[in-house]
Amino acid sequence: MTASSQTRHKELRPVRWWLIAVAAMIVAMVLVGGATRLTESGLSIVEWKPVTGAIPPLDESHWIAAFEAYKQIPQYRELNSGMTLHEFKTIFWWEWSHRLLGRVIGVVFLLPFLWFLWRGVLTSELKKRLWVIFGLGGLQGAVGWWMVASGLTKRVEVSQYRLAAHLMLALIIFAAIVWTLRRLGDRAPVLAASRLRVTSWVLLGLTFLQIYFGALVAGLRAGRVFNTWPEIDGALIPSASRLFFEDPWWRNMFDNTLTVQFQHRMTAYVLFALAIWHVIDAIRARAGNAVVNGALWLAASIAVQAALGILTLLHQVPIDLALTHQAVAIVVLTLAILQVERMKPRGAALTERQLDLAVGKAA
Repeated sequence: MTASSQTRHKELRPVRWWLIAVAAMIVAMVLVGGATRLTESGLSIVEWKPVTGAIPPLDESHWIAAFEAYKQIPQYRELNSGMTLHEFKTIFWWEWSHRLLGRVIGVVFLLPFLWFLWRGVLTSELKKRLWVIFGLGGLQGAVGWWMVASGLTKRVEVSQYRLAAHLMLALIIFAAIVWTLRRLGDRAPVLAASRLRVTSWVLLGLTFLQIYFGALVAGLRAGRVFNTWPEIDGALIPSASRLFFEDPWWRNMFDNTLTVQFQHRMTAYVLFALAIWHVIDAIRARAGNAVVNGALWLAASIAVQAALGILTLLHQVPIDLALTHQAVAIVVLTLAILQVERMKPRGAALTERQLDLAVGKAA
């Protein structure tokens, strides 16, 4: 490492720690959001006040006013009629904490970002990427309220479509930060065959898809039904008449609890099988310790995640197992991102063809 690169590495160290802190807070927010969903707390605050909403009720009259507002929505009338003020405070604090954490993340991102801009630490490319991440963060707040609004008039819960969109946007922001962190490092590219890079991208895409299906399962409470494994609805593969009875057929993939849970299971099997193949392929291709170890860690985390998913299903979604399942999903996503990034060439020093030729000679 040259003197100039060492200096640059030192200048970027605070940026790395800042992004690590933001990523950790996003993970915390996703988990608090999961707890908010599992405790049916997400509709306890029926107004969106981006600034003044950070202040909770400060006296009994404010608490009563907030409770009376909650009593006007269908969830209270159809599910929680007779709830006491003390019980309302419990669900209120979950949702308030979730929203407050979102505000804190915004501040923790913006203020250091402005400081780094003023100090001139950031490159042009890094500035653009961080502005995009900040914009996505602002959009996430609006999407969160869009989700909550879906449950305030005609439904007793939020739309599973909007819940899934809210979660996926949070994880896209998280993924962008993890990717940015990795690209700040000063390291040589890993030589890997094209098929390994393609497989790593497919694994990442399947991981996002699986998490999306998991969000639909959560939104429909589909984990509380068909609590058997490996059979579902009395068979390994349910009948088509049960999987596709809604019209048009594609609505079953989002609204039919059996179909949603079945596709979540099937995607898990495909993801695990492909992860195992990726390990075998990396070893056979002599891709190097970094790629092989990355593939092994990814496959292991997917195996753990699958086991947690089965346990969560069999026990009908207890909050501790459900949140652990959600946390390990983020671990799987992180490892999938790292596996893709470590095999992505840096700069224009080596073309795709040159990398493949180099790998072939090494093998």
